Amino acid sequence: MKPSEHVDAFDAYLRELQSNICNRLEQLDGKAVFQIDNWESRLGKGSTRVIADGAVFAKGGVNFSRVSGERMPASATNNRPEQLANKPFHALGVSLVIHPINPFIPTTHMNVRYFEVQADRPVWWFGGGYDLTPYYPFDEDCVEWHRTVQAACDPHGKEFYPRFKRDCDEYFFLPHRDETRGIGGCIFDDLTLGSFDNTFALVKSVGDSFIQAYAPIVERRKDTPFGERERNFQEYRRGRYVEFNLLYDRGTLFGLQSGGRTESILMSLPPHAQWHYQWRAQPGSPEARLQDYLKPRDWV
Repeated sequence: MKPSEHVDAFDAYLRELQSNICNRLEQLDGKAVFQIDNWESRLGKGSTRVIADGAVFAKGGVNFSRVSGERMPASATNNRPEQLANKPFHALGVSLVIHPINPFIPTTHMNVRYFEVQADRPVWWFGGGYDLTPYYPFDEDCVEWHRTVQAACDPHGKEFYPRFKRDCDEYFFLPHRDETRGIGGCIFDDLTLGSFDNTFALVKSVGDSFIQAYAPIVERRKDTPFGERERNFQEYRRGRYVEFNLLYDRGTLFGLQSGGRTESILMSLPPHAQWHYQWRAQPGSPEARLQDYLKPRDWV
């Protein structure tokens, strides 16, 4: 299956997006730089960029990949597995997860992606979004985060932010814990707005807005004092992040099912995490306050 010109157009955007995000994160850290691993495999090619042991970021990855195959994994077909699964495909995207050192800086995730599948006819769509996972949340950060998402979506249609926010709240949910992963943001899948150009414009707006949403939070919180108590709670809550990514995350499943690079796929896991049997935060403590944020809320 030959890729369309849309694949090359999105490829060029993704490479620029990856570089812009990495450059800004390096500025925020001030110490560590991204290590770049450009790779090729039987599926395609990509660039895995990893930052670790910095002044601000404990671990982070910003990955670009462009792959193709003869059998589309069912995990990427969303609501149309009978039509699209096991068909020839092209897929490309940028995906990132950032785990800061300071527990007062939230963990974050973002991805934007594009698929083409040769079914009975050529089928294409976009997916993506970003979300925020605080440990010690601040209302100011949560409101600004969601207002930035809304500002990215509104020029393309006032209906998109509330729709993408709702889908994000529903997707980043741990049913076995009865809690959201964090305070959400936006997520979309199977997105086709009549034309490639119209859809690409919305996806580009969301992708470009990510670092505009995250950088101010990092700058505000990176010098907040913390100790072992806060670090231990951060690692305990990171355990929930691991649970979601290994049990429910469709991107992880797609990467593994398509035969992708395991190290790049699992870069989303934090460097340290903890699990404690039946641990409960002390009522009224800063740690207990987080539970009030792990359910959908109207932030704007």
